[in-house]
Amino acid sequence: MTVHVHIWSDYVCPFCLITDELVARAAAGRTDVEIEHHPHELRPYPARTLRPEDPYLPGVWTSTVYPMARRLGVPMALPTVSPQPRTELAFRGFRYASDRGVANAYHRRVLTAFFRDDLDIGDRGVLVRLAQDVGLDPAGFTAALDDPSYARRHRDALAEAERLGITVVPTVFVGGRRLEGVVTENALHRAFDEVVAA
Repeated sequence: MTVHVHIWSDYVCPFCLITDELVARAAAGRTDVEIEHHPHELRPYPARTLRPEDPYLPGVWTSTVYPMARRLGVPMALPTVSPQPRTELAFRGFRYASDRGVANAYHRRVLTAFFRDDLDIGDRGVLVRLAQDVGLDPAGFTAALDDPSYARRHRDALAEAERLGITVVPTVFVGGRRLEGVVTENALHRAFDEVVAA
């Protein structure tokens, strides 16, 4: 029995990096777990994105993100990129990476680029370098960012998220079970085992 794990996230959500790490830890050593990522943009155009110099982000990071990240052993820091980037372009690149079998590696690299390397993941040049980091052809990747078919597939994925009522990231589906927010490793192990035992 294969355990299908579907994760909806956004690349500017720190809790998504934490969840990505916890899911990877819970799935480590298991050959029966398949992980698939899906997009949910927190602030799609024309919504204004957040600025790290305004009070909101530093407050949330100090009260919630940093304590949680330290407790769970997930290194990360509040990015200084201002305003925070939109993520549509990065998600178009994700579609290209998915077609070439490196979706999960690309997803993780974009998250760590923002929250560990303080890189502007809305910048085309940065995204091309990240794509190269996971073995993608830079010319093909660059072309995909402007290819209407990748833009359409991203819009279709967002429509699917809306159909499923995804309003919180991260949202994780394990089998038919829906888990919203950061989920503990123990909860993930239990969910995996329930699917296998069903």
